[in-house]
Amino acid sequence: MYIDRELVQKKMGSRLLSNTIFKFIFFCATLFGLAVLAILLYRILTQGLGWLDADFLQNFASRRPEEAGVKAALIGSLWLMAVVAPVSLFLGVGAALYLEEYAKKNRFNDFIKLNIANLAGVPSIVFGLLGLTIFVRQLALGRSVLAAGLTMSLLILPVIVVSAQEAIRAVPKELREASYGMGATKWQTIKNVVLPAAIPGILTGSILALSRAVGETAPLVVVGIPTFIAYLPTGLLDQFTVLPMQIYNWTSRPQAEFQHVAAAGIMVLLVFLILMNSIAVFIRNKFQKRY
Repeated sequence: MYIDRELVQKKMGSRLLSNTIFKFIFFCATLFGLAVLAILLYRILTQGLGWLDADFLQNFASRRPEEAGVKAALIGSLWLMAVVAPVSLFLGVGAALYLEEYAKKNRFNDFIKLNIANLAGVPSIVFGLLGLTIFVRQLALGRSVLAAGLTMSLLILPVIVVSAQEAIRAVPKELREASYGMGATKWQTIKNVVLPAAIPGILTGSILALSRAVGETAPLVVVGIPTFIAYLPTGLLDQFTVLPMQIYNWTSRPQAEFQHVAAAGIMVLLVFLILMNSIAVFIRNKFQKRY
């Protein structure tokens, strides 16, 4: 069999050249993203670091920039997450378990899965309108922590369902069969085998979804969450505000000093996100070592 070495060398050379070009393009894209992130962080730190102190964390919002703080917004974000996290995780993982473990494989269930995946790409303001109609007006919950938390739960629910489905689907069938072979029931297999093995994947999607809920403002604006509050919520039916809404309020002020206050608020929001994600990553890694 005759092999044209020159032709082979040309093809190999063109492939290596293409590989080098694409590698350079991808490297430039990564470098560009890192550069933009570094510029944003530098801008935020230089503007807000001088305004970030203990008083900033303990003061309520104020019309005077030197007296403004994030106490109400920070506590309000914690209240919001206290509603969003359990509701979205319980419903999302429960729906994923039903669709993957209990639902029959037919066109109707495939249609449901397709629509859940499509809901993950719906603009957030649509969920805000849904929350305004159902929770604020129909259920008369008002502009409360509960109404906003349920609205944000709807927003991130499709993401959690899809990521949980993928994680459950990735569990090897051999683990299920071994559990059934030992005489375990279906629920015992799910509880003791499937869920522990799928937790790392479930938490990965849940981390991203909850991070989105913390930083979203459009649904809260539609629901009518105020941007200026000088008191703390004491229950699920109280009014409140959150860090993104407070930051939005500061950036819309005409005084230049409020831009520095907003930068300090962004720093607090970033730390809040990092702490929340770190806890979830720790839990994920702990289960990853076992399965």
